[in-house]
Amino acid sequence: MKRNYVILALSALVLMGCQPKKSSEKLWNNPQKPLSVWMAESEMQRIPDGTYLDEMNGKLKWNYTSSIEMLAFMDLTTATGDERFWNYTKHYIDTMIDEKGIITSYKLSNYNIDHVCPGKMLFDMYERHGEARYKIAMDTLFSQLMSHPRTQDSGFWHKQVYPHQMWLDGLYMGAPYYAEYVHQFIPAEQQAAYFEDVARQFIVVGEHTYDPATQVYRHGWDESKSMFWCNPETGQSAHCWGRGLGWYVMGMIDALEFLPEGESRDQVVKIFQDIYLYTLPKYQDHKTKMWYQVLECPHRKGNYLESTGSIMFVYGFLKAIKLGVLDEKYTFKAMDWYRKFVDCFVKVNEDGTISITDCCAGAGLGGKQMRSGTFDYYINETVLRDNDNKAVGPFIWASLMYEELVAAGK
Repeated sequence: MKRNYVILALSALVLMGCQPKKSSEKLWNNPQKPLSVWMAESEMQRIPDGTYLDEMNGKLKWNYTSSIEMLAFMDLTTATGDERFWNYTKHYIDTMIDEKGIITSYKLSNYNIDHVCPGKMLFDMYERHGEARYKIAMDTLFSQLMSHPRTQDSGFWHKQVYPHQMWLDGLYMGAPYYAEYVHQFIPAEQQAAYFEDVARQFIVVGEHTYDPATQVYRHGWDESKSMFWCNPETGQSAHCWGRGLGWYVMGMIDALEFLPEGESRDQVVKIFQDIYLYTLPKYQDHKTKMWYQVLECPHRKGNYLESTGSIMFVYGFLKAIKLGVLDEKYTFKAMDWYRKFVDCFVKVNEDGTISITDCCAGAGLGGKQMRSGTFDYYINETVLRDNDNKAVGPFIWASLMYEELVAAGK
């Protein structure tokens, strides 16, 4: 059940570039199943038990990476009526949450924003099955947010072990769950302050990570300006990590689905629109239309086109058009980005499954590994793998929206 890891000489990868897969014709001319279903079936064939996703190998862990893929599976069931994908996810959830609503391996006092993210699976699971344990678990995760440590201007710390720090990643991990919980369970007359707080998360991290010279948002910010990886004057890390920005835009568009009209929502919309109208086109690879691991350095030697960040941008584009956050006139461009992603990163395997290639397994700032956030650090996280959950989930979502547009004659 192990993933297909490839240790790459990144300089060779750059010289080769992201070439359309030889199997592209098979991908586009398969009349039997859409790519959304094909990808989910492929994953279930590779990994029949969700507790083995992301190389957990049966180790029970409340894991945001696995949850992104399984949340997409749930949405696939909603779209197709095929219960296989829902049941796959329910097995994982029911293994992780006991009858009293206690989440295996979760500890609130760790104040890890990553551990809020898997709770997104529980909203629809609770709505459909009504099991009290799901609601208890959701309440626990909301309680974490209510007591989670914050910066002086109210931004959630990324983790308690990373004090005073906000990373772009964390905006996807906490804010969409926060917004949906308020929408579902907080009385309408009490919601305004909470929604304001959700929007504030995106605004605060945007203010502190934006670099006007390059028009990018850098990966992280240290309020204390004391971490070895940050600029001692701004607190910013050195670069924009592609997937970091991908998390940021996914967090915004998922939260905007629930945020009510108002000035704070408008500020978040403006940030999102500027990224799509200015930042992403500026750094997009002209040939493939995809993006690089270190986003603002597309021509720097050693940089490489990376799939997880690229598909997050595609997903955000398609969903923004669907929600009216971006104008419908961009539909053709968004669909083209999706097709370019498939041509660049998706391949048909000999066993009839499909895979997403060139996924960065992980990157961060500081910690035990002393991750520096330099250009050399990001490009020398040399373990690339196929079918990272952080690509598979957004790919299924993007595929569902693309397939909906095709069915509508777009």
